[in-house]
Amino acid sequence: MHKQYWRSNLQIISILLSIWFLVSFGFGIIWSDFLDQFQIGGFKIGFWFAQQGSIYFFVLLIFIYIYLMNKLDKKYKNKSKEEL
Repeated sequence: MHKQYWRSNLQIISILLSIWFLVSFGFGIIWSDFLDQFQIGGFKIGFWFAQQGSIYFFVLLIFIYIYLMNKLDKKYKNKSKEEL
């Protein structure tokens, strides 16, 4: 059961880190010139992602990670009680 828990935990971490990489490196650096065609509040989106957007997404991903880990902990806590 511990292997399943850690496998699920690593899967969550991998997905969230991939999203963070896509947002921070992809949107902020690689595709920033393309995204600069669009604006949010008078700022070019590519510039916004490079300066602030990736930080906001990182904080959002932390809250998503907390939510998913609480859900995972409850799932495996209930399984361990059933085994007793």
